[in-house]
Amino acid sequence: MSMYLMNDRFVKDDEVTISIEDRGYYFGDGVYEVIRVYGGAMFTAEEHIGRLYESAEKIRMELPYGEEEMIAKLARLVADNGVKEGHVYVQATRGAAPRVHQFPGEGITPVITAYTKSYPDHAPAAEPAKLKSAADIRWLRCDIKSLNLLANVMAKQEAFEAGCTEALLHRDGTVTEGSSSNMFGVKDGVIHTHPVSNFILNGITRRVIMQCCEELGQPVKEEPMALEDVYEMDEFFLSSTTNGILPVSEIDGRKIGDGHPGPVTERLMAAFESKLPEPIATR
Repeated sequence: MSMYLMNDRFVKDDEVTISIEDRGYYFGDGVYEVIRVYGGAMFTAEEHIGRLYESAEKIRMELPYGEEEMIAKLARLVADNGVKEGHVYVQATRGAAPRVHQFPGEGITPVITAYTKSYPDHAPAAEPAKLKSAADIRWLRCDIKSLNLLANVMAKQEAFEAGCTEALLHRDGTVTEGSSSNMFGVKDGVIHTHPVSNFILNGITRRVIMQCCEELGQPVKEEPMALEDVYEMDEFFLSSTTNGILPVSEIDGRKIGDGHPGPVTERLMAAFESKLPEPIATR
């Protein structure tokens, strides 16, 4: 039976209870993170939890314990559940209180929950992704990793119904990111990606990629891409916590390059792979 984190306690799945008055349920009033686990070790946990606390601060929510304690609790959860390859999900809501739009008064404590998910052993490598462009109708604070994901869900469903892996979001023809990923195009050996702003979430995997680019001497232009220019890219790839770097073979039915991972993408994939943690030894 899996173990879960509820606030400061580790409980079994049949002991998990969430109030119907939880503001996450009513309003999506909360923030979350997903941390990838490789070989039993969390990858970039400090960066993910740092962003969790930054998001909480941006919505004026004070979490009941600090970042180091949070990381330690999640590491224990991963170990107790025996996760080797998978991820840990953690979220914090503003707490349970009578339904009013303004923040509840004093005495209401945020609710923290977390669980793990294991991936199948020897899972085949993901096929290059197909993308479907979709209007970016999200709110204007996409830099906050909040629970308000309905627009993301709608875009992902639109892509799914078109037989695609992911939605390529754009605001008035300017590409921002994916419904659950960051986007990168490659033209004449130069990587193009949207700059960090309130229009995108600065993904942790995105940050690792930017570090890899710096170490490799790989040119990058952080500037808005026009949707019409994306179709002419030599290579394209997306990034996320669960996928790492995933090459893109076509966008809106138009093949990108020859439909296979290009040299810049492959070089970055190798550099990213080299940064993954060593597996935790088991007795």
